[in-house]
Amino acid sequence: MSMQKKGVDMDKEKILIVGGSSGMGLALARRCLDEGANVVIVGRGEAKLSAAWEELGRPTALETAAADISREDEVAALFKRIGGLDHIVSTAADIEGAYRLLPEVELSAAQRVVESKFYGPLLLAKHGAPKLSAKGSLTFVSGIAAYRPAARGSVVAAVNAALEGLVRALAIEQAPIRVNAVSPGWVDTPIWQFVAGDAKDETLAAMAKRLPAGRVGRPEDIADALRFLMGNGFTTGTTLHVEGGHRLV
Repeated sequence: MSMQKKGVDMDKEKILIVGGSSGMGLALARRCLDEGANVVIVGRGEAKLSAAWEELGRPTALETAAADISREDEVAALFKRIGGLDHIVSTAADIEGAYRLLPEVELSAAQRVVESKFYGPLLLAKHGAPKLSAKGSLTFVSGIAAYRPAARGSVVAAVNAALEGLVRALAIEQAPIRVNAVSPGWVDTPIWQFVAGDAKDETLAAMAKRLPAGRVGRPEDIADALRFLMGNGFTTGTTLHVEGGHRLV
């Protein structure tokens, strides 16, 4: 259970969450709203954004914005529209069709991973950093595949590793703005429909038995880690691993 008191540290802060309409991003949006923050969730589809707004209880402190972060014109327009911010977080990942053995990999699917998990964060930093307060932060999501790659996951492993390299470089270039990443392990989110399809539940249950933590992750686990990196003023250029001990087994 979180020890943060509602509204103490994030009261009235403005936070942009790309990918905030589902999974980890939605859990983080709920957490930030509970602490008194003003939140903008960004996604590509109006329908999912509207559904998230309803699920979060239609709070007045929540805004939604449709944008594709792989398109620089849309990213620039987004930041021009929403103004100043305290924190930017991206949990976005388009991995549909990316988990394939090498002979079956389609370049278009690989490009979507790069666009959502590398070019997107790069553009968010380029256009968003000037909008951040002096104590602001940028936080991105990489993943366990960079450390424990498996067959069918070469594209995602490579892009996660590239994102973490970008985080370290941006932490130097954008200082004193802090730049960090969370590297989740296997987390029960809708993205697993693209990875395992109908075998999702069976696949996650098998991993839970392997992990030292005895379970797979929940979106709230990652939201806690993102919240820590947003709030800790002495952490930058860091990748925080939240994977139940997956790197050990």
